[in-house]
Amino acid sequence: MEAKQLKIASGWLWIRQGIYLFKKSPILWIVLTFMAITSLIAIGSIPVIGDPLATLFFPVLFSGLLQGCQALENDEELELAHLFAGFKMRTQQLVTLGGLNLVGQLSIFGVMMLTGGGALVGILMSGTQAQDPAMITQATMGAGFSIMIGLGLFTILLMATQFAPMLVTFNKIAPFEALKISLRGCLNNVGPLSAYGLMMVLFGLAASMPMMLGWLILLPIMITSIYAAYRGIFPQEDTVAVIEGEVIDSEASQDKR
Repeated sequence: MEAKQLKIASGWLWIRQGIYLFKKSPILWIVLTFMAITSLIAIGSIPVIGDPLATLFFPVLFSGLLQGCQALENDEELELAHLFAGFKMRTQQLVTLGGLNLVGQLSIFGVMMLTGGGALVGILMSGTQAQDPAMITQATMGAGFSIMIGLGLFTILLMATQFAPMLVTFNKIAPFEALKISLRGCLNNVGPLSAYGLMMVLFGLAASMPMMLGWLILLPIMITSIYAAYRGIFPQEDTVAVIEGEVIDSEASQDKR
């Protein structure tokens, strides 16, 4: 599957599309996002196995929310049942995707330990030690090269997992192949994805005041806009961008700017 190479302006276009999908059912989007995050936190709080389990099941829960995005795009209703839709379609492949992500994270931590970041990795994987600021500072200062390697590898892993749940869910692509296609798609669109990320950081700062209340709206928009990015980068034959009640071809809309 080939990924399109889009212009930098697509980053803002995805956010506009995400806002449009959010406005179709704002209250339910907030409820679904809150329930998904609460579920992941609850799974993660299980002693010893919680964090790995949360990583395994994240693509499954995310897939359900993505199917909610697709329903709204097709003028269908967003439902509470969408939260669990990932448990009804390609669940095994989605859990496998989460497993590959987990293996990737552990492998990166292993590389960091081999390159002088053992103390820092121990802190990152231990909630009790992380409460000591002096220990964190000392470990960070002694792991400069390891941190650089870790950031680079985690960036690659993030790009590989960015669109993989969509590719597994909607395109029925095998998990490992979906990771490779997602990585290529991100590398082809570093410009618009960087612009999107920068704008989301700015929105995140604004959403944090006061009392983080803005995140109730921003988190669902992050989900819907990432879906919009997937639809733009990996177009189907019928791919269109739906914004404010109009059907607009995303590439054509950029050419008009």
